[in-house]
Formats: sequence, structure tokens, C-alpha cells
Amino acid sequence: MSGNSKSQYESGHEVPVAHQEDTPGKQYKMKGPDPVNDQLPTSDGGFQPYKAAGKLQGKKALITGGDSGIGRAVAILYAMEGADSAIAYLAEEEKDAQETKKLVEEKGGKCHLIQADLQSAKTCKSVVDEALKVMGAINILALNHGTQMMKETIAELSEEQWVDTFNTNIHPFFYLSKYTLPHMSRGDTIITCASVNPYVGRPDLLDYTSTKGAIVAFTRALSNQQIENGIRVNAVCPGPIWTPLIPATMNEKAQKQFTSPMGRPGQPIEVATCFVFLASPDSSFISGQSLHPNGGVQVGS
Repeated sequence: MSGNSKSQYESGHEVPVAHQEDTPGKQYKMKGPDPVNDQLPTSDGGFQPYKAAGKLQGKKALITGGDSGIGRAVAILYAMEGADSAIAYLAEEEKDAQETKKLVEEKGGKCHLIQADLQSAKTCKSVVDEALKVMGAINILALNHGTQMMKETIAELSEEQWVDTFNTNIHPFFYLSKYTLPHMSRGDTIITCASVNPYVGRPDLLDYTSTKGAIVAFTRALSNQQIENGIRVNAVCPGPIWTPLIPATMNEKAQKQFTSPMGRPGQPIEVATCFVFLASPDSSFISGQSLHPNGGVQVGS
């Protein structure tokens, strides 16, 4: 994620700073709604104002990183639009995953939990197989999971972290797409979660930024492969979004600067709406593209 140099919201409230000692970050440890300023990030992701229209009725979605943050918001909005989901998450995210399941079911959807570390091809294949078993189909593959850890210079960035970031952030996108596509049909979609960072070149997230650039390229190339099959592939490139990843991986200085030209970071809901649009017939003439919910950051193509 990225931000600009502003340190306050439009209302004058400073960006809240929070810290979580372990990674991945946990949704249940996030700060709740601010009683004074409703523009501050909220623990629920801000999905309550969303108005559904049945855009995904009967669809089945596999969502990675669905336990919290953007992934949770996507699962909730998909449920509101009529889709059932299977979410993949890490063992240490079980509490958040159970809460996502509860929230999805409250919106009338089904949510199947698949605990898995996606770094290996074998595990990714088993996740796809399990999702097909419990849902019967995968019409939407939402590749949302990822990790980051700030390092100011390339000298501080260990070879182990570099490899781990690529093993987490990009290799599973290939594995999961490879094993899901044989089961997809014309009209089905793949949506990847990239970032504003490869467009701005954030220096303290060199490995993360590199993987997100790879995701954009992967999305474009896979779209060109699959477009003749009627399967659309697009990316969402969020700017600064208040998720558990931020307090778990960013220092106080970075959090205070974690904002946008709009004067605030975004809510997960404000990214999840892009995932709804790209999964629905509303985007039927869009493939190989990137949407940029980033609060007004200007980016190149």
C-alpha cells in the first residue's frame, strides 16, 4: 500500500496510528469506529452503506486472503450480490476467518473456510479442488492475498524476505489460475489485487512493489491468453487502504503518512466494489485492465 505526504484528514483529525506485533495482521485487533470523525478507518470495513442489486446471483467465488481487510469486504459484498464464497486463509487467521464466515452468512451467502498456506503448487491445487468440491464450481477467482514488510534500503532487505514475498505474492497467482481455469467457462472471471506501488515505485517496499508490478503484467498477459475463451482477467490496484496489514507491517511515521489526496486512507469496501464490478456483467467489455481505487493518486497506464 502507499500514501502521500499529507498527515491529516480533511476534517483535521490526524491519521490514527496502531501497532500489531505479529504478522499477518489481525482484523479483530483493528481499531473500531471513531465516535467523532466518521472518516476515520473502521474495524468493519465500512460495508454497511452498500446497496446490492443481485449482480452475482448464483455465482461461486474463490477468494484468497478472505479472512480480513479487502478479502473480507469482497466476500461480504459478493454475498450481498448473491454469490457464495470459499475463502483461503492462514492457520493463524482462524479467528478472523470465522468472523468473515459469520458476516457473510448474515448477508445470506454461504462461506466455506479453507485453511492453507498458498506458497506451494500442491497446496494451491488442493485449495482449488476443495473449493470445487464444496461449491460445485468456481466462476470468480479473486486473488487478493499478500504480504509486505518495510525495509528502508536494499541493503536491509534480506534474500530470505525477497524470496518469501515472491513465494507469497505472485507464485500462488500462477498456481491458482492454472488449476482453476480448466474448470471455468465463458463469462467467468479472474480478478487480481495489485497495488498503486508499482506505478509510484515505493522505495521502502521494494520486494512488495516488485511483486505487485509482476501481478499487473501477469494479469495483462493472462487476459490476452484467455480472452478468446470468454474469460476476462483484470486487476485492482488499491492505494492506501486501512487493513490489518498496515498496523502489522508499517512503522509510526509511515502510518501517519498513510493517506491520499482525498485526505484519508480508504476503506476495504471502497476496493471491494471494484471486485464486484469486475466480476459482474457490468464490466463485460473490460479485460486486461487495472482499476485504481487510490483516493486520487494520478498514475500512468
